[in-house]
Amino acid sequence: MKRVAIVGCGFVADLYMRSFAAHPEIEVVSCYDRDEARLEAFSKYWNVTAAADLETVFTEIADTGLILNLTNPRSHYDVNKGALEAGCHVFCEKPLAMSYEDAQSLHAMARARGLQLGSAPSSVLGEAAQTLAKAVRSGDYGTPRLVYAELDDGFIPQAPLEDWKSESGAPWPYVDEFQIGCTLEHAGYYLSWLIAMFGAVTRVNAVSADILPDKRDVADAAPDFSVAVLEFQDGPLVRLSCSIAAPHDHRMRVVTDRGVLAVKKAWDNAAPVKFYKRMRLRRRLLESPLAKRIRLTAKETHPKLPRKGAAAMNFALGPAEMLEAIGTNQDSRIGGDFALHLTEVTLAIQNAGLGGGAYLPKSTCAKMEPMPWAH
Repeated sequence: MKRVAIVGCGFVADLYMRSFAAHPEIEVVSCYDRDEARLEAFSKYWNVTAAADLETVFTEIADTGLILNLTNPRSHYDVNKGALEAGCHVFCEKPLAMSYEDAQSLHAMARARGLQLGSAPSSVLGEAAQTLAKAVRSGDYGTPRLVYAELDDGFIPQAPLEDWKSESGAPWPYVDEFQIGCTLEHAGYYLSWLIAMFGAVTRVNAVSADILPDKRDVADAAPDFSVAVLEFQDGPLVRLSCSIAAPHDHRMRVVTDRGVLAVKKAWDNAAPVKFYKRMRLRRRLLESPLAKRIRLTAKETHPKLPRKGAAAMNFALGPAEMLEAIGTNQDSRIGGDFALHLTEVTLAIQNAGLGGGAYLPKSTCAKMEPMPWAH
């Protein structure tokens, strides 16, 4: 049995617990939250042992499993550092830390101690992402020339945020969400796919801004809009946008010299991947309205979850892959260099400001090895 201990029992922790139910090979052995009421509600709802303190969680899981860090992003560095110092492998919600320097120090610590340190999001390990990556690798649909990736969520400040609660009763932390910002929260969903397909980002050209003055009177709000043009080690130019203002749009479109590969739902592991072939009709050039759906040859990929709220995602894919890597003494696909590079590029976009300008990442990573069922 593979073992996981959860630190942080807020809104997202319930999404992970729903996902672990589809992975009977993984046991959640304990949980901890500094908010005693939240810890009690979560542990009772999910029937998970509540730990007395962080040290107990670390001691219990060291060398035998994985710490799942689901705390507020501002606490990620401290919890990750404490877990690594205690000899624990760590899978952390995004980002690894709030600064590249802190993320780099965690990366170095994990490497020096022979520990795995990985980062959400896990969707890059899902069927939709792996199908798109295989289509790009194959060359059957043309050479990628340009990518548009959209992570716009609608005018979120006007949504009924106070009514959003998790299964065990945790409120959606909209104050934290506004203070952390939609780029840190969401850019990784497609940025991880892009890095997996095209390798390291070599240049970030970005602008970020706080364009909505009234977000429930939340002070110190982070940018609620960003747009980046990314240059890759081996790939096309990419435009990546994030906002909580523009109408909901979660499409990725890979423009090739033969047509367009498209996915419409970033947060659905089973989202269809389609190819719209370019064609000439009389004097017009257009993409065919009749798309070809691209499928993997494997009949079984990974456990999928029904839609819950805004997503149909298996949040346990990352922890499950990392536990498998630990068990076979291999590097996790979404750990190590990959996690550090994803964090650095996301922070560069978030911190670009209105002045924009170019940022040259200091870290690098290789393209992702496909999942076994995606070859």
